[in-house]
Amino acid sequence: MKSLFIILFCGILLYSCSFHEKKEKTEPLFLPKHELMSVPVLPQSMEFCGVKINLQDEDIRERLDREVMVNMFYQSSTYQILKRANRFFPVIEKQLKKQGIHEDFKYLAVIESNLTQAYSPAGAVGFWQFMPVTAKQYGLEISAEVDERMDLDKSTIAACNYLKFAYDTLKDWCLAAASYNRGIGGVRSDMRWQGTSNYFDTHMNNETGRYVFRILAMKLIMENPEKYGYNVQSTELYRPYKIRKIEINKTINNLVQWAQEQGVNYKILIRMNPWILSNKLSIKKKHYFIQLPDKSFSLKPYNSY
Repeated sequence: MKSLFIILFCGILLYSCSFHEKKEKTEPLFLPKHELMSVPVLPQSMEFCGVKINLQDEDIRERLDREVMVNMFYQSSTYQILKRANRFFPVIEKQLKKQGIHEDFKYLAVIESNLTQAYSPAGAVGFWQFMPVTAKQYGLEISAEVDERMDLDKSTIAACNYLKFAYDTLKDWCLAAASYNRGIGGVRSDMRWQGTSNYFDTHMNNETGRYVFRILAMKLIMENPEKYGYNVQSTELYRPYKIRKIEINKTINNLVQWAQEQGVNYKILIRMNPWILSNKLSIKKKHYFIQLPDKSFSLKPYNSY
């Protein structure tokens, strides 16, 4: 009887082992969480505006690492930025080149607005987040009918003019970038009382202290999206607008009607020209250029599909 019990026990044990073995083979294999969350090793150095930045410095490396992780794992936002960049970077790059400003400053627009016509609680507007006083100082019109902070060409030129002035004053592109957040006077004041000569050696408030590192992080990610976990197919990218420009040198009293006469509707007119704020465009001392979709581009009224 005892031997029979032993035989039955061994049989049950063998069946149990074989069952678990089969179960382990058929269960889906998931990567451990720590592998999913791994961050690529930062390079030993990188360039900003043609200047080499040493990333072997422990403080610089850790501060950059923080911003890379923040943006790398903010997937929904970063995916949208990568998609928008395909549409808007060509416009920004063209103006940066014409104005003699390094292409790397397109990433400043990224961290300012995520490449949208953003409104901040403080009153800054547009891709380049100009405050009203600064916008007018750099030639951007703000009125009941027009806000040129949302004209991508004009606001990019204004940003270039600011950056050129900041560089002429501070003699350093990283400091010029920091001043876009802190102001030229604020940057100079911080450096003066600390006796420093560059951005990376200067203690600044939390926002400005992170500002240039945020620019650098977005440059790393957007230049190497696959390395940082973003595999955006070319078919998913937002297409650049194919446009035609119409010069406006007479007041338009009804933009809804005018848009319809051009073969579009008011919604499309505003989408292509977000700087227009009302249904009227008054001409006084200057003229404007309104952008409309080229006839070969698919952006058109819904009922025309």
